[in-house]
Amino acid sequence: MFRRKILAIFALAGAGAVSACAPQTVYIPQPVAVAPQPMVRACDTRFQVVNNSGLTVMQLFFSHASRSDWGVDQLGQNVLPPGRAWNFTAANAGAYDFRVVYQNGRAAEIRRVDICRASRIVVTNQGLYAQ
Repeated sequence: MFRRKILAIFALAGAGAVSACAPQTVYIPQPVAVAPQPMVRACDTRFQVVNNSGLTVMQLFFSHASRSDWGVDQLGQNVLPPGRAWNFTAANAGAYDFRVVYQNGRAAEIRRVDICRASRIVVTNQGLYAQ
C-alpha cells in the first residue's frame, strides 16, 4: 500500500515535470481588418417653394423643427406671386417647419418636413404640402 502511494506521488510529480517542459502555445494578437464603410450620400437640403395658390405669399418662414421660433422672413422685401417659385437651401438636414402668410393676412403651416426627402413645398389655397 505504501509503495502504491509512493508510485502515485512520483507519477504526479513526473506528469507535472513533463507538462512544464511541454511546448507552450503563445497567442499573439493579430490586427483586425475593418471593412471600409460604404459611401453615404449626403443629404441634399435644396428645396423649392411653389405658390400654386390664388394669393400672393407675403412672408415665408422655415426653421429646423428643433427650434421654438420661426426666425426671419426668408423672402425679405420680396413676395411670392401666384404661379411663381423660389429656391432655397436649408442649413442642416432633418425635420423643418414651414409657415407662409398670404396677402389677406391668413397663415398656413406644415410641420416636421424631412428636408432630405422633400424637394418641394407647395402653397395652395387650402394650405401647404411637401413633395
